[in-house]
Amino acid sequence: MNTDLTVYSQTLFTLINTPLFKLGTQPVNLLWLLKFLLLFSVVILTTQWSKQILKRRILVSLVTNEGDRNIIANTASFTLAIIGILLIMQAMGLKLESLAIVVGGLGVGIGFGLQGLTKSLVSGLVLLGERKFRVGDLIDFKNTEGYIQDISLRFTVLKTFRGSELIIPNTQLTDSPIEKWHFQNLFGRIDIPLMIEHNSDLVLVTEVLLRAACSEAMVLAEPAPKVVFKAFGESGLHFELWVWVDHIDQRTSIKSALNFLIEYQFRLHHIKMAYRPVDPWLACNQVSSPVETPSVGLPLVSDSQTIMPTPPLRDLLLAMCYFQDFDEIEIRKLIEMGSRKNLNAGELLVKQGEFHSAFCIVLAGEIDAIYENDKISQRLFTFQSGEFFGELPLLLNIPYPTAMRAVGDVSLFLIDGSKFKDLLDRYPKLSDYVTDEMAKRQDYIQLCQQTLRDMDLLTDEQVSNPVVWLRDRLMKLWGNTVKNNG
Repeated sequence: MNTDLTVYSQTLFTLINTPLFKLGTQPVNLLWLLKFLLLFSVVILTTQWSKQILKRRILVSLVTNEGDRNIIANTASFTLAIIGILLIMQAMGLKLESLAIVVGGLGVGIGFGLQGLTKSLVSGLVLLGERKFRVGDLIDFKNTEGYIQDISLRFTVLKTFRGSELIIPNTQLTDSPIEKWHFQNLFGRIDIPLMIEHNSDLVLVTEVLLRAACSEAMVLAEPAPKVVFKAFGESGLHFELWVWVDHIDQRTSIKSALNFLIEYQFRLHHIKMAYRPVDPWLACNQVSSPVETPSVGLPLVSDSQTIMPTPPLRDLLLAMCYFQDFDEIEIRKLIEMGSRKNLNAGELLVKQGEFHSAFCIVLAGEIDAIYENDKISQRLFTFQSGEFFGELPLLLNIPYPTAMRAVGDVSLFLIDGSKFKDLLDRYPKLSDYVTDEMAKRQDYIQLCQQTLRDMDLLTDEQVSNPVVWLRDRLMKLWGNTVKNNG
């Protein structure tokens, strides 16, 4: 048995120490290759670690610009890697002068095989040296927009607006035209192409387009929006609306808002868009299967029951007295601010003492506001269809002083707290109405005062008339739009 082990050991020793080939004057065997790979891995891991330490710790306090930190860290790690590899070669017995002839002989073949890699490395050095792109810049690469997250020697990482990461070889960035915005300045122009019918009133078209542009809050007043008559077309007249914005990274949502505004204004003024005609031969030869659609306004009938269609949210909101003055665009923006929520009978929307981040409008059903303590459980209010609640906890930034429980099935429209405050700032009449309704709920105001006292945010000396106290608090929140109630 010992003899067999000795034989195996000798065979293994001979195998790993038998020279395979020579690099210059240095014989290369398996043991030499294993040592070289181990040391090479240590160098690579060390350079990667040092790169992260430089970027995230050492350079943070020394260099304020993230792009400059990225350049310094990449250059330092690349230099460290080259020095480490040279030291490994010296330590492993490789003489650089003796390798020159071998490398020169292999250079042509390796050059063809590693041409793409070499080109990527050179492109990475060019990007880092010229500093045309920096971490944080917004670029449009082949119709994909995103922020540059990292620039390495071979690849650039693009963080897209969809949340994914796009890995781009540096050769494509240096060889392709790229649209770029600096991370500190996202000012830019948005173009919206349109085609209008030939017999349109061009003065009215210009007026309506400019009115739509000025109605969008993200559009700058200076430079002013501009309407450009591009060309006469066979199917219609080609126009473009030019607008300038400070946040070009939000141009998709801005274009969407402008398209809604333009469509609404065109419909209001009976301006018709022109469309390219469809080839009659193609239209006649298209095969389509008939699709049965239920008549609008009729109930949807199934085998077991009849289901009535849900009323449109637009109609429900316009039925509220405080939204009756809203036009179609304002209602659309209101709908975008919130979302529907349905509650079953007896279901709690929020418990007493909990925070809730929404202003709530009752679309259908009823909600009870219930106050509970060790002695009593008392219903203070019942909010019915068309009424609202949640404005006081939101504006005072306090937890709910009561529990809110559904009476039967309830449908709510919830508006996020930050958007609710913007809504009040934008529409003073609405803020006046909300203030009037709040002032009528003196029991609820007193509970809010008690909650503030429990949080050590209010003293007894500050409380006299609850309505006057509420008015003063709201005056501090949104200024003189609050009426002097009480």
